Amino acid sequence: MNVQSVLAKLSLCRTAALGGRKLECDTCESTCYVYNSCGDRHCSQCSGSKRYDFSERASKLLLDGIDYYQVVFTLPSELSGMALGNRQLLADLLFQSAWKSLQKTIRNEQGYEPAATMVLHTWNQKLDAHWHVHALVPGAGPGVGNGDWQTSTSPAGSSNSDDHYLVDAIKLRQTFRKHAIAHLNRLRKRGELKLDADSEFGDLQEEDAWQSLLDHISSLEWVSYIQPPPAGSSGPNDLVRYLTRYLTGGPISDSRIVAADEHEVTFMAREGTTQGGESIQVPVTLSSLEFTRRWCLHIQPDQVTKVRYFGGWSNRQMASYQGRCIKAMDRANVPLSDTALDFPPAESETLAFDGKESELTCPHCEDGILRLLETYPRPSWREIFSRGSELMPRWYAESLEVSERAFWDGSYGEGFYDWYLKTLIESAYRPPPVVRYTQPNLPGLERPGYYELELF
Repeated sequence: MNVQSVLAKLSLCRTAALGGRKLECDTCESTCYVYNSCGDRHCSQCSGSKRYDFSERASKLLLDGIDYYQVVFTLPSELSGMALGNRQLLADLLFQSAWKSLQKTIRNEQGYEPAATMVLHTWNQKLDAHWHVHALVPGAGPGVGNGDWQTSTSPAGSSNSDDHYLVDAIKLRQTFRKHAIAHLNRLRKRGELKLDADSEFGDLQEEDAWQSLLDHISSLEWVSYIQPPPAGSSGPNDLVRYLTRYLTGGPISDSRIVAADEHEVTFMAREGTTQGGESIQVPVTLSSLEFTRRWCLHIQPDQVTKVRYFGGWSNRQMASYQGRCIKAMDRANVPLSDTALDFPPAESETLAFDGKESELTCPHCEDGILRLLETYPRPSWREIFSRGSELMPRWYAESLEVSERAFWDGSYGEGFYDWYLKTLIESAYRPPPVVRYTQPNLPGLERPGYYELELF
């Protein structure tokens, strides 16, 4: 039902069902309506403020004089498929395994306190399930123990020639695989993994099949790669902007869709053997049903947090970590200045008015300023999705009825759902009974001795 409720919210976004504002042009006196947005994080029209908040927080973490690397950790396809039925558990596994491998490798090889911001992605260019995290990682920090400023350097004899080196990529990949498999095994031993018998993973309930899976994924070369700092005119702010694009709005932007009708959808996608695909894009055509199915694979429950902060950038350590960085950089004479990044303001998903005028121009004359005439309050989702609500999309109401009928008839026998609805309707026409309870000296009653309770 989570997928259906998200689709229902998106179908109501910026429609009259969500309320809005009536505006009048001060020049041509024409009127128009601006409706509220749904605010769902999967909506391509909404959540600009969430992206802006992430950019603002990231801008306060980045400091001059430090190289920032992007590190990507990917689950093998076998676990990406399993994640569809264990979203919260596999998201936690991916984040924690990625962080533990980064933390251990940076401490051992470079000797400074690590930090990271990670963003969860669950798709590839063709919208298939492809669970991975993008991590923004500083290439320097206060030394472990002594607090002296330490910068990541390549080991002696390394073939690295561009002066950009974080850690040994092969060791990082192996450590990531080790932590992830150990975490996965613990989940299964505790009985937390959902391995339904009628699913493709049902046989993993058997010990032999489970061990076979572990042996298989242990033999694979897991994907984790380190992207060096942006070169030329680019900087760490460009990495932040890249991560920001995928925080909300779903797995594909409107600009990639080149054709769509009721039968097919065609979009552009990168493909190739290199990480992330080649730069050349090719058209991909799917049936409308298949496109919708793939898009819905990436609808996440509210419990799955897509952005997480670790180490020195975690909520608990951020203030003290930034202070230690600045002091250590000052002692090492590393240039430090105000590094606030210049992020453009996010698009507002709902328009704020001060009661006088908005910043919108009239869509009719394209010259006048729109003034607020009337506000229509936005109903709660509980109101919209309550039984019998006229605001609920018809297809969603029908799907709810089908689900409820299947549940109740399956639990109490064929025809129970229809009998139950008929009973509710008939009881609505009968006056409710009045039950009297004897309760002497009950304080607050107008008629001491008893009180009446109407049973509906």
